[in-house]
Amino acid sequence: MTAPADTQAPSPQSPRADDRQEGADTLRQLGAATSIPASPEAAVLETAPNPHAGALYLARFTAPEFTSLCPVTGQPDFAHLVIDYVPAARIVESKSFKLFLSSFRNHGAFHEDCTIAIARRLVEAAAPQWLRIGGYWYPRGGIPIDVFYQTGAPPEGLWLPDQNVPAYRGRG
Repeated sequence: MTAPADTQAPSPQSPRADDRQEGADTLRQLGAATSIPASPEAAVLETAPNPHAGALYLARFTAPEFTSLCPVTGQPDFAHLVIDYVPAARIVESKSFKLFLSSFRNHGAFHEDCTIAIARRLVEAAAPQWLRIGGYWYPRGGIPIDVFYQTGAPPEGLWLPDQNVPAYRGRG
């Protein structure tokens, strides 16, 4: 039995297959052996052409085990990050994004600084139509800190799901 025409894989000569490869030659980390950058400043965020430029849609990155270091004590801090963005001409390449986030593991910065720096780097790299980030930080010293940032009002007509990260309740 043959699959319906719209679900079959495109042939290598089809325009759809060619579109997927457009811009791939500029990606240096995807498909290559790479190591974690020494710092967020050393990390390279790569982007690719948006295959659906002009369509209003939301892409979400969730990093439930983000880590950085307290800039004063050097002890680890942990967060659950949820990043929503509406791509414009370019999309964020996920491997470079993972490496970027990993570069914070040995980076000392306050929760607010980490959260906003991540958002600003994404905006700088991909120039999305809109972006928001929720940084849900686990308690240190008994106080959870949640940090929220967005670039402006979301585009009209955008389906914007809740970030679904419950408030910290502790044990009990």
